[in-house]
Amino acid sequence: MRETEKIWMDGELVDWADAKIHVGTHGLHYGSGVFEGIRCYETAGGPAVFRLTDHLQRLHNSARLLYMELPYSIDELRDACYELIGVNGLPECYLRPMAFYGYGELGVAAGDNPIETVIMSWPWGAYLGEEGLKAGIRAKISTWQRIGPNVIPHVSKATGIYLNSMLAVTEANRAGYDEAILLTAEGYVADGSGENIFVVKDGKLSTPELSNSILPGITRDTVIQIARGLGYEVAETQVIRSDLYLADEVFMCGTAAEVTPLRSVDDVEIGVGPVTLELQQAYLDTVRGRRAQSSGWLEYAERAPVPGS
Repeated sequence: MRETEKIWMDGELVDWADAKIHVGTHGLHYGSGVFEGIRCYETAGGPAVFRLTDHLQRLHNSARLLYMELPYSIDELRDACYELIGVNGLPECYLRPMAFYGYGELGVAAGDNPIETVIMSWPWGAYLGEEGLKAGIRAKISTWQRIGPNVIPHVSKATGIYLNSMLAVTEANRAGYDEAILLTAEGYVADGSGENIFVVKDGKLSTPELSNSILPGITRDTVIQIARGLGYEVAETQVIRSDLYLADEVFMCGTAAEVTPLRSVDDVEIGVGPVTLELQQAYLDTVRGRRAQSSGWLEYAERAPVPGS
């Protein structure tokens, strides 16, 4: 991670090195926090954050599912993101808003612990590697199951839930793979450690439905809309392991991963196909404002102050 100048913490801009919390913070002990991953892209019209309002709405929704009432509105958080982009002078960056139960009591119940809110920004290239975007990555079905919908609310992008993802991707990396694919307890395909999954077969796309313990991905929704706009049939349905092995193409998508092809799953070679590459290019054109479909999805940081002003 490349350090930048400032981090936004509870309404103030703090030097990167001074952005600290107490070791007794509730969120550190119990994973009682929520977060978002958002990208700001350099476009012809200036720095633009892709679907910023949608991400901040999901942050609020995630918090509600943890009985957490965020102390900042969507508009206030949007302005804070713009301010941070401006002060750090990054026309292209990754944004990480977080909210968590802070220092107070250390019982499991958060009680009256304060809710702390922070936003970080830093340059972050291709999450699964530039080469992975072009040539595809190798994935492995994890032995760790995706957490069920009545265990933890998977619709919430909560910090504690990602221990499930960390175990899966660490297992995959230790075995020499780039990413993990998690199945539900019933054996259906859920998602990657931080990405949603699409299967291409006979020119049609399918993706696991929301009931399969997946996060309602904003990039997933974007890809569905782009694909349908290009004339592809997209089904949100049950996907089984065999569908991956017999697919013409498989790809993952997410804010960090963007659209990344899978060239193999469990050493079953799939390759990188034309549908994936077409959707990848359309997505990258969309987030950079080069397609008409970008309208309404790009939120320009006009209100960000000029560094040094």
